[in-house]
This record gives sequence, C-alpha cells and structure tokens, in this order.
Amino acid sequence: MDKEALRAVRELIRKGEVEQAIAHAREYLRTSLSGLDEAYYLIGNAYRKQGNWQQALNNYRYAIDINPQSPARQARMVMMDILNFYNKDMYNQ
Repeated sequence: MDKEALRAVRELIRKGEVEQAIAHAREYLRTSLSGLDEAYYLIGNAYRKQGNWQQALNNYRYAIDINPQSPARQARMVMMDILNFYNKDMYNQ
C-alpha cells in the first residue's frame, strides 16, 4: 500500500495537480512508518513545480536528513546551483 500511495503522488505531480499531490503526501507522512524520505522528496518536487523554491529546498532537506542517499540530495544540489547562478547574474543587471 505504501508504494502505491507514493506512486499516486508521483502521478498527481506529473499531471500538474500539485496541491492535491502535496495533500496526499502529507497524509502519507501522518499515517506511514516507511518511505518518509521519498514522501518528502515528492513534496519537494511538487513545490518546485509550483515555483516555491524555499519549500522545495526545505522538503528536500527533510528527505536528506532521513536518508542521506535520497535522490533529494541531487535535486537540492541542482536547485542550489540554479539559485546561485541567478543570484550572481542579478549583480550584472
């Protein structure tokens, strides 16, 4: 059941139904004992898709804290690279 619930969250994100995906993933966090790092990673992906970078980074951090090998580590590094690029670029305007 746990993996199926996370698959459903991934599908909602893919369809662009991010608010619903976040709600389902948060419910999963309240009721499950395993896969918590993946749930936080998916919430981070949903927030990233919304353009809410801070919430995405926060949720990636939660996933990494639970599982240092989480794919959230790579996602967070990519986001930080993008943010660092944009911040440096702003000085050149």
